[in-house]
Amino acid sequence: MMTADYESAYDTIQITLENVDRLSGGSDVVEDGAVIVSFCENRPAMVDVIGTRNGFEKPLRSAAERNNLDAEALIAAARAALAAPDRPVELDVGARIPA
Repeated sequence: MMTADYESAYDTIQITLENVDRLSGGSDVVEDGAVIVSFCENRPAMVDVIGTRNGFEKPLRSAAERNNLDAEALIAAARAALAAPDRPVELDVGARIPA
């Protein structure tokens, strides 16, 4: 289950991948700061999208590829957050169904 929250005043989306007490282990800055992936014990725990007006799908795809994350799930969470600004939305994305 992911939680995403779009803060309209700052034009940022915060996607929580894993609820943790605190972040540790640094972060990965992607696409010149458009996306920041923060870690807890070497696992991606949070994704911040900075400045959505310039587009967010390409930076999210880059961050997903670099950090072994599901790009489609991140994009879906970001879109859901934008659709309901200034309040958290929860998104549960299941595994792919084999063709």
